[in-house]
Amino acid sequence: MGERIVLEFGMFETLLLAVIGIYLGDFLRKKFPFLVKYCLPSAVVGGTIISIITMILYYAGIMEPNFDFKTVNTLFYCLFFAASGAAASLALLKQGGKLVIIFAVLAALLAACQNAVAIGVGNAIGVHPLISMMTGSIPMTGGHGNAASFAPIAVDAGQPAAMEVAIAAATFGLIAGSLIGGPYGNFLVKKFGFEDPELDNSSNTIMDTAKEVFMNKGQMLSAVNMLVLACGIGQLFFLALKQTGANIPIHVCCMLGGILVRLFLDKTGKVNESLLEAIDTVGDFSLALFVSMSIVSMKLWQLADLGPQLLVLLAAQVVLILIFTYFLTFRLLGKNYDAAVMAVGHLGFGTGAVPVSMTTMKTVCDKYRYSKLAFFVVPVIGGFISNLSNALIITKFLDIAMKMGAGM
Repeated sequence: MGERIVLEFGMFETLLLAVIGIYLGDFLRKKFPFLVKYCLPSAVVGGTIISIITMILYYAGIMEPNFDFKTVNTLFYCLFFAASGAAASLALLKQGGKLVIIFAVLAALLAACQNAVAIGVGNAIGVHPLISMMTGSIPMTGGHGNAASFAPIAVDAGQPAAMEVAIAAATFGLIAGSLIGGPYGNFLVKKFGFEDPELDNSSNTIMDTAKEVFMNKGQMLSAVNMLVLACGIGQLFFLALKQTGANIPIHVCCMLGGILVRLFLDKTGKVNESLLEAIDTVGDFSLALFVSMSIVSMKLWQLADLGPQLLVLLAAQVVLILIFTYFLTFRLLGKNYDAAVMAVGHLGFGTGAVPVSMTTMKTVCDKYRYSKLAFFVVPVIGGFISNLSNALIITKFLDIAMKMGAGM
């Protein structure tokens, strides 16, 4: 077998694959109703198939793809978060305050449980604590970014496989969250009878099924301009905060920019349903492209290096997050439709990525109804607060893992 050709996919080629993935997912959802029934997003369905194809080409010795997508993906990510911020009216900000606090505590508690389970299960099956930590909240709640940041600590401590395990575990989490989130949300809605908003008296979700909203060219242009403006404001916040030593993610700053734009629009009385629908449409477009690009660019063959012991550790994480979000997140956030959608969101970023949260939540909402509360609360926690609390928790558990490892 000859040497694999390293095929470079530039920004536009990666965008092309991402759009093909979305169209392919849309086509398959129309052909196979169970994909819609169980709320599997188009971007996830199509993107996963393209990733599987590239994996087959890799194992066939034909080619290894390299994707240039980070810059354009950051743009769409930030546009989506700006749109999420622009959807938050002053009334929603007040309403979501209490839930943000509860959710922040739950996110921190889940991260601690993930690390405790990783070390506990790892110890039971004979995996070094520092390696088992690479399947806990580092790649799960933290995602690929935390995997790349914290794995070198374990490498320096004498565990050279830590980086490979952490990245592969983060990839596993991204796939697991994408495939489980929608069906899980569908299960919650069905089990507790939230299909009919009339039966869900405790929900704060506002639904308007009687009115169709029409957008014109001017409103779409205004929406795009406002979201770009929000991203610009977010970048200014990001640079200013960086000077103070605060490491706040750029997408969180863009969400803040979107909130400020919305507050200004509310103050000047320029908000109308058509403009909000246009903003939401741009946000949906940006999210779909981001998720599709993230999935089509995954290197699934990295998961093949995970041995049986690591698969046991990762399976334990999936079981943990399902139990946690069902018995704690869903119930403590209100045990209503909004809480069900937020539980889906928690499962998404608890397995490694806020975009997974947003796309699975959106697919559930597309089938049933929109939850403004969930789309405000989840990005604030998953995109910002949990990053801070998770870093502190990881540091503490790494100390524990090092002490345990020293005694082995």
